Formats: sequence, C-alpha cells, structure tokens
Amino acid sequence: MKLKKSYSIIFVLLVVLTTGIQSCKKESFNVNKNPNQPTDSTVTYNVLLPAALQSTSYIVATDWGWLQNWLGYWARSGTYAPNVTEETYQITTNFQTNVWDDLYSNAFNYDIMQNKAHQAGATFYEGVARIMKAHNFQILVDVYNNVPYFDALKGNANPTPKYDKGIDIYKDLFRQLDTAITLLNETNPDVNVDYETNDLVYGGDVNLWIKLANTLKLRMLVHVYGVSDFDIAGEVAKIEENGLGYLGTGESAMINPGFGSTKPNPFYRTYVRDETATATGSSVYYKGNSYAVGDATGALETYGWYRWDGDPRINRFYVAGNQGMRGVAYGLPPVTENAAATLSSISGPGLLPEGAASDAWLLTSVESMFLQAEAAERGIIAGDAGQLTVAAVTESFIWLGLDAASAEAYLEGNATYPDVDYYAEGGGLNTIICQKWFALNALAPFEIWSDYRRVPYDGSTHFVYGAPGGYTAGPPLSVAPQNTATEIPIRLLYPQNEYNYNAANVKGEGTIDQFSSKIFWDNN
Repeated sequence: MKLKKSYSIIFVLLVVLTTGIQSCKKESFNVNKNPNQPTDSTVTYNVLLPAALQSTSYIVATDWGWLQNWLGYWARSGTYAPNVTEETYQITTNFQTNVWDDLYSNAFNYDIMQNKAHQAGATFYEGVARIMKAHNFQILVDVYNNVPYFDALKGNANPTPKYDKGIDIYKDLFRQLDTAITLLNETNPDVNVDYETNDLVYGGDVNLWIKLANTLKLRMLVHVYGVSDFDIAGEVAKIEENGLGYLGTGESAMINPGFGSTKPNPFYRTYVRDETATATGSSVYYKGNSYAVGDATGALETYGWYRWDGDPRINRFYVAGNQGMRGVAYGLPPVTENAAATLSSISGPGLLPEGAASDAWLLTSVESMFLQAEAAERGIIAGDAGQLTVAAVTESFIWLGLDAASAEAYLEGNATYPDVDYYAEGGGLNTIICQKWFALNALAPFEIWSDYRRVPYDGSTHFVYGAPGGYTAGPPLSVAPQNTATEIPIRLLYPQNEYNYNAANVKGEGTIDQFSSKIFWDNN
C-alpha cells in the first residue's frame, strides 16, 4: 500500500524540535514522502505524540467539506463554478483520496509511537497511541468498509497488505482499546518522559484518556447495534468495570499547541484566514446550505431547519452575509443571488470562540452525550434516554457558548415536535438522531453520515432528516442540472493509488459502488 502523501516522521521531528509546531496550516504536513521507507531512528515516542495529535485535529476539522455539503450543512457559493463530480455524486477513485491518505499516514505515526513506547515500557504513550490508532481505523472502516489493517503500516516488510473485513477490524479495535486502558492504568511518571507536557489533549490525565477510549467504544457499539457477531453486553460490562464512564461536560478531547494568528487553529486556517491573514479559498467556496439556514433567493428566507425550529445555535455555527442569514441550495448553478458575499459563512463563533487561537476538537462531549442517549434508548447501557437527550441538547448549547436557559427555552418552544421533543409522538430515537444532526454540524460529519446510513426512518432504508419535525425531508439532494441520483452515497470508493500499487488485493474486493456497497453495520 503506497500513500500519495504522508504526515512524515522526519517533518514531525523538525516541527517539534526546531519550530515548536510553527505553522499550523494543513499543507505543512502534506509531505511527499513514502511512509513505506521511513527514517525514524532518531525519532522518539515522546516527540511523536504532540505532532501526531495535531495532525489528527487537522483531519477531523478539515477533511470533510464535501460531506458537510452532502449532509445539508454547507454548499458551494455561486462565486465558484460547479463541482460536477461531487454535486452529481458520480464520484471516482480520485475523489477525496486525502481521507484515506491522511488517516493512514496519521495511523502510521501512531504505530511508530506505539512500538517505540512499548520497547521503552512507556505505557502512557503506548496506550494513547493505541487509542488514536483505533480512532483512525474506526473512521476508515466507516468510510470504506474492508481496508488493510492487520498487515498494514508495516512499510517495506509488506508494501501490498491484504484487505481485512470491516467487522473483523471493529472486533480488534475493541481489544486494542482494552489493552490501551490497561496500559494507561500502569502509567509510571518516571518512565513516561514529559508525558504531561507532550499530551496536548488532557495534560497526562489518565482517567480522561480512559473516558475517551470508553466513548470510542460506545461510538462503535451504537454502530454495530443489530449486528449479531458482537457481544454488546460484554463490551459494556468491561466499560462499567473500569468505573469511569464516558466523556461528559467539560471533558471534550481538544487540542491547542499555541494556536494564534500566525499559527491558526486548523478549522480557522482552512475556512477563514491563513497565517498571513489572507482569506482562504475555502472561506469563499463553502457557505451555508439553504436546507440549514434558509433560501438565498428570498423565497424562503425565514426558513432553514435551524430557523424552522427557532434554534439559536444557527448564530453559533454560521455568520450572516451582507444580506443576513441566508444559504444556497447545494449544486445550484452560479447566479447573482448566490454570490459568496450574500451568503452565510460557515465559521461561526461557537466553533471558533477565540478565532484563530481557538482549541481544535478531536471528539466532543456533545457527541459523547448523544451516544449515551442513543445507547440508553436501545438498551445498550442503563439510563433514562429522555433525560440523556435533554442533557445532550443542553451540552450542545453550552459547548457553543450559549446557556442552559436558552436550551430550555428551545426545548419548551418545540414541545410536541419530534425533531426536538423526545417525549412527543414519533420522538424517541428520531429525536436523538435529529438533534445530533443539529449539534454536530462541522464537529463530526462522518458520525452524522453513519447515522444516516444505519438508522432507518418510517420505512426508508436510511434516516430521513427534517421529516420528523414537519420540515423538508433531507439530506437535501443536489439541485445540479446534471444530477440524476436519488440519494447520497453511502461510502467512498477505494483510492486510485490502491489500484495502482496494491491492485491484486483491492481488486479482490470486487466492484465497489458508492450507492450500494454497504458498510458491514448497515443492515438497512
């Protein structure tokens, strides 16, 4: 398996030792280095950790603009020409290959860190590496299903790794997280060099890392609900045994190595301004989708699903353009009314409360609490699903800089509407999935995509957003004139580099179709 680009070990070393993570733009890590031939003899596990974590933050924050479009959050502004491949869903093996490349390259660095830490007996570093590797491979499976795993990341020892079943990878990820928790509990400060300083997420707090591992387990458990091959009760028992539970209020996995105007937060650097204070192309390209914020033509300017529900979070996710809070339909050909300046920006103050200096997110307390609500609803964990849903909605408001009173007013104002009110007729799971859509805008679009694919609604094979609350059914399909698709894709295709360099193994997966080749947990 040859990757097109890599977050190179050599660059990581230079970044940490000579620049203090100097420039935080994503391109800094886009080094044309073959990870099958690393020169890592001088790289130590403690040096790898902060740079690898920062690389993960870039992946989580910046690799998913196309998916934000598909899910009804964002859309291309009329200032740019159409992206026909994306907007017709007729994707190719060259579409968004950065998702594969970035996740594997980042996992490769964690793998080196894991091995070096293991040799040194540095259990904290090894445990964190295992957790973050599991994080990356869980997303890879959710995007591609079967991928190289057991034989991957071995460099020249195996440049053409076989593909493993997604279900088998998930099973092993649970075991990797078990091992990580055991290792973290054995942390010895005398052996784990500078671990509190190099841990840019939790400052060496073992318990919070275990909570993150538990939360990743819960994410996978709700995905595999209904897949008979998993001992869900047994996995939950292991989580309960460590007694720490899941990420809660104030416990989001966040990172900030010193972001600021000259070293911007990755989301800011991609979607607002770069380190020279120049507006980025993406800040003009991506604007609010009319499904979320309203119609730029004015015909439905008071609507959009957030506004339909009177949801104040709209002003935390978006920034009004020069004609107010307005969006554009995804795929709409360029016209004067949808020029970028007239549309809402997608870099709201809830996402970037400190602008360029804001913390970057890896996995938020908001997602964790929605996972707990769904798990309780399905009987995976104990708890009152209704109360947990209210708590998750409230946490979303607080995370975005609003207050609990605003959340309470929102919930009361939408009583009896099942997209907001868990206790309304047709609420329950529908409410949880809808509210998760509202809450994880930009924070975890890959998780919302998983919800869409795995949770049916009212006879549909996939979840239908909006409909539970009487709003337009979604995700909204592209209105591009060339589009003939009747649903959004359920996966990406394997990258062309796999067909170029690992042909025998990738071709063994057969013909892959973005609309019908399912992820193993998609039973719809």
